[in-house]
This record gives sequence, structure tokens and C-alpha cells, in this order.
Amino acid sequence: MRIIIDGDACPQSVTKICEKTAKKYGIDLKIVVDMDHFLISDYEVIVVEKGKDAVDFKIVQIFQNNDILVTQDYGLASLVLPKAKGVVHTAGFEIDAYNIDTLLQSRYIGQKVRKMGSRTKGPSKRTKEQDKKFEKILIKIITS
Repeated sequence: MRIIIDGDACPQSVTKICEKTAKKYGIDLKIVVDMDHFLISDYEVIVVEKGKDAVDFKIVQIFQNNDILVTQDYGLASLVLPKAKGVVHTAGFEIDAYNIDTLLQSRYIGQKVRKMGSRTKGPSKRTKEQDKKFEKILIKIITS
């Protein structure tokens, strides 16, 4: 079991929680980013070329059975879900077989609305409550 972080849009507080939790439970951690994201970690940082979905392709390539993915990307989550021990959204909820279709549908609708020229609500400011929920879910997945 490893924790794999989709690092391109991952909040720093989530990365720190993952590092702390990986250390506590003796789990390997990998952070995948593209060349535009500078990141220093005690764990392995995999840097890929810039390009649409380059980070996602690398994660799919290295992802193994029983790994845990940390991401905000529902498309990426859907690709690794069959092999994953768990997938955790950075907002602090688990992505699983029960909610992935709804999440993908909401992504699709948001894309259609934006293509028509309308705006969709962007991300809200990160809260400590989200960090607590994220950590709780991550630990639950690791210990189950």
C-alpha cells in the first residue's frame, strides 16, 4: 500500500497531512507533479513534462493494487478506482463506486455550462474542518 498524491492542485495542508500520516503508519508516499509545480518533500516527488493530463497518465502508469490516491480529479479517480484501496478527495470525502458516477456527471454538466459562457462556482477557501475530515478519511482507509 502506498499513498499517491495528484500534486498539481493539491493544497499544501493536504500534502503535509499525507506526509505525517505516511510517516506514522510506515507507508510509502509518492507525489506526482508537472514541471510548473515546485515541491520539496521527504518523500519521492515524481516530476513529469507539462501537458494536458501528463500527471494523470503517470499516476495511472505507476498505480498498483491497494494504493491510495489523493486527488480532486474525478476522471483520474474513475480510472484507478477498481485497483485502489481508497480514493480521497482533497476536500475531505471518499470517492468510491457509489458516488463516482454522480461526481463525473456533475463535472460534465459544469464543463457544458462553462462552454456556453456561463460561470460555475470556483473552489472556496480551504478550512481547518476540511483538513480534519481529510485526515480522518485517510486514516480510516489506511486502517481498514
